[in-house]
Amino acid sequence: MTCDEANVLMHALIDGELDATRASDVEAHVAGCQRCAAELRQFRKMRQAMAGANLRLAAPAALRSRIEAAIPAPVSRAPQPSRRFLLQGFAFGTAFSAAAAASVVFFVTRSGEDERLLGDVVSAHRRSLQAEHLADVRSTDLKVVRPWFSGKLAAVPPVIDLAGQGFTLVGGRLDTVDGQPVAAIVYRRDDHIINLFVGVAGNADHTAALGETVQGFNTQRWNDRGFRFIAISDMGTDELRDFHEKFETGLRAGA
Repeated sequence: MTCDEANVLMHALIDGELDATRASDVEAHVAGCQRCAAELRQFRKMRQAMAGANLRLAAPAALRSRIEAAIPAPVSRAPQPSRRFLLQGFAFGTAFSAAAAASVVFFVTRSGEDERLLGDVVSAHRRSLQAEHLADVRSTDLKVVRPWFSGKLAAVPPVIDLAGQGFTLVGGRLDTVDGQPVAAIVYRRDDHIINLFVGVAGNADHTAALGETVQGFNTQRWNDRGFRFIAISDMGTDELRDFHEKFETGLRAGA
């Protein structure tokens, strides 16, 4: 892949619009090209800055005069709404419309943040599948894997033994998602690798799992006990949902 081809596809990569093969080709090129890697970082910073922009709506100053001129004069002695009343009603409608527009902007911004987050998760998952990148500590014993994270992260992530439920613990490593250091706990089922990324959540509330398909991979993400969990794999949606449910059951049992 040439730099020109990679440059064209970078925005689609950030938006999660590429299939797994094409996304892998772009990331492989970026990994070996400093110029393209710098451009990709710049694009992501630009997108993040735009997502955080404060958009404001304002009506033109001449609008009041045009509205007043368009309001007909009273034609009878029956009480008529005053111009001030109508203008107040218009102002309320404008404020309501502005609030609705702001809600739409927030939704789009939130979706952009989610796309960036899941794009990072897919990239980290792909990197882990390269030779010798899967785990920094390899062990099927949670008593080995969990203590390994101690002192490396702000909080030691939970590690659950799911071998009896068909998911074998492979090990763990440190990784980066959305610019933050996270734990990556690795499981395997048959030929399928599951990366479970665990980072500190903004609060301790539990949220139901949200399943999504991104660039050919299935994901499950949820919050619990002050952690944010994101599981990703090429296994089927139902299998990955089963992994999430068994992990949560094991987490509750160990609480």
